[in-house]
Amino acid sequence: MTTGARQAGDGTVAKALTVLDAVAEHGRPVRFSELLEESPYPKATLYRFVQVLTQQGMLSFDPERQTYAPGLRLVRLAHAAWQASSLAPIARPHLDRLSRETGETVHLAQLDGGQVLYVDKRNAREPVAMYSQAGKVGPAYCTGVGKAMLAHLPETELAPVLQQQSWHAFTGKTITTSDAMRHELSEIRARGHAFDDEEHEPGIICIAVPILTRSGRVLGAVSVTSTTARTDLDGLTRHLPALRAAVSAIAGEAQDWRFPDQAAE
Repeated sequence: MTTGARQAGDGTVAKALTVLDAVAEHGRPVRFSELLEESPYPKATLYRFVQVLTQQGMLSFDPERQTYAPGLRLVRLAHAAWQASSLAPIARPHLDRLSRETGETVHLAQLDGGQVLYVDKRNAREPVAMYSQAGKVGPAYCTGVGKAMLAHLPETELAPVLQQQSWHAFTGKTITTSDAMRHELSEIRARGHAFDDEEHEPGIICIAVPILTRSGRVLGAVSVTSTTARTDLDGLTRHLPALRAAVSAIAGEAQDWRFPDQAAE
């Protein structure tokens, strides 16, 4: 999630989280001057947050390079969250099997607010450069996994998520309005799977299936991704049986162990 998306709260903790987000989003050690350039906070306020976060082990400081990076305490917390809240540990063997069966890139994703968080990935036998990586966030409205999940959200959750989308046209095929997206989501619900038809990146296509509890609650989604140089959308549908089998296995284990529904089903 972008830094700006977390600025709805104005408390001290919320502000500190925006600083952590800013450091993490650089994907490399960052200087204080770089943080200051993009920060909504005055220099003294930002410096105070950075110092407190460093003292608490949430950030680490390299005195030689004068740079900040995520600290070991934050890494430990992230690992604990990954173990407790992520589908990745449950899904690992099923993603491995799906990857072997299809030979294509496999993604596991969950919703993070209005965005998609890629929590695991398997590269194709012949890897292709693409945006998605485990730990990265992406837009929900123009990715296969994102649309697969959006299609099964209840209206009370879907409406605010659609309001958070940027509707930026990444390619000529990107859906850029809420009304058009709602029509697309209706079709996805009817057929049970979603496509990314070069909507986020030129030449990149995928087929995705949502991971749902027995009551229909969205847990995540899995996709099989390829390129237009290798296949087309019709070609990707041949992977549906294996994809659905993997999703069903993940959903079953997640339902009973880590993500039980509150109400009886």
